[in-house]
Amino acid sequence: MLAQKKLYSAIALAGVLVFGFIATSVISYFLAQESVSDHIAEETLPLTSDNIYSEIEQDLLRSVLISSLMAHDTLLRDWTLDGEINAEQMVRYLREIQQKYDTTTAFYVSEKTRNYYHASGVLKQVSSEDPQDDWYFRTRAMNAPYEINVDTDTADPSRLTIFVNYRVTDYRDRFIGVTGIGLSVHSVAALIASYQNRYGREIYLTDREGNVTLRGPGFEGSERLRERHGMGQIATTILATPSASVSYEGRDGRRVYVNSRLIPEFDWYLIVQQAQSSAETRVLGALLINIAVALAIAAVVTAIGWFSVRNYQAGLEAMAGTDTLTGCTTRRVFEAIFTQALKNALRNDVPLSLLAIDVDRFKQINDQYGHAAGDLVLFTLTDIFRAHLRDNDTVCRWGGDEFLILLGDCTLENAMKVADAIRLDVAGHTIRAADQTIDCTISVGAAQYVRGEELPSLIARADRAMYTAKREGRDQVVNA
Repeated sequence: MLAQKKLYSAIALAGVLVFGFIATSVISYFLAQESVSDHIAEETLPLTSDNIYSEIEQDLLRSVLISSLMAHDTLLRDWTLDGEINAEQMVRYLREIQQKYDTTTAFYVSEKTRNYYHASGVLKQVSSEDPQDDWYFRTRAMNAPYEINVDTDTADPSRLTIFVNYRVTDYRDRFIGVTGIGLSVHSVAALIASYQNRYGREIYLTDREGNVTLRGPGFEGSERLRERHGMGQIATTILATPSASVSYEGRDGRRVYVNSRLIPEFDWYLIVQQAQSSAETRVLGALLINIAVALAIAAVVTAIGWFSVRNYQAGLEAMAGTDTLTGCTTRRVFEAIFTQALKNALRNDVPLSLLAIDVDRFKQINDQYGHAAGDLVLFTLTDIFRAHLRDNDTVCRWGGDEFLILLGDCTLENAMKVADAIRLDVAGHTIRAADQTIDCTISVGAAQYVRGEELPSLIARADRAMYTAKREGRDQVVNA
């Protein structure tokens, strides 16, 4: 019976959608009278460009976070400071990073030995006399924590790779090497192809000189911007500004609209272009009628779809945004929560603070009592965290035994008090697993948001404070 109802709902939805598409198409065909050139040049193409740019930025942000975690990993630091005794241990570590995060490559170069450690082994020793190793000495000398560059892969010189090179320092902030990951440029090319299929527009990237560096399927003509038909005059405008919206006359006499945007991380230009079609020149006159029909269709579809999919959708959203073990927010949605919390903080001129929490000697707990007991510890600690938080505070399981707590309208001083209360509660709480009892402690780093700061920077400051707490004896709270 339920399946039959769902079938009827699907048929009804399909019928309404088909009717709506036919109706709007017919109305548009007969009633359209105005040009939409401005709409294409000023809204549609820039929106497509923004969407692609955002996708690329998300991949880069994820890569920077992974590299940051590697650079601050105590295993990597301690192994280096202990003299790099077992090279296979580092190779295995990099191999696990590469497999876990599905990266093209993972690497570490030690300042002391200049060994280039890779997931496949020790590949070489970097040298200031080798032009291929310029990236290492450039990163070594810079003040910023990391750089993003496009270069050939040391492990595979035939492969062009997007690298995140992250400086590694010891516990006294002294430089000891460079680590990071690499992403194949083919992933960006695949993104371009998907957007071409979705939007029906030509998309490609060029360098500062106007040479095409990445392109989607179906690309034709010269691979130099100035030599492409009709683009000779506008190429200078594109290459001289961070973003531009221009047009030129195509081979068939139709106007071609071009939107460009500089991607500073690559130092490449993203080019999105679309030729004016006969249908697109005659749709503005039917806009109001189309909107009315679309609203009516949307109302009917929404009414039917609401009862069919609301429970299913809610379940999917809960699965995507909640850690299955602890019930905490996942990393996948934490950035969106932080963005909204930051808007509220800036709008109301109130402080925003972050706690980075790590369970002390959690690996020993897993080794001694088993992973089931370790899971119980994480679940129990999450309940303790929530007992000290307000409804608008957010607990995120950042990874393994590390948690982030976002505290809205909270100064660093108050965040320290909350963190210390949690720490004391954890230290005084005994966890029972089967016939065994487990006592554990936590190390906490606290940081307050600084205006203009990005989320990775705020997390990195809280992480550094947390590692300081561990280094100074664990079971304590340190502020950034």
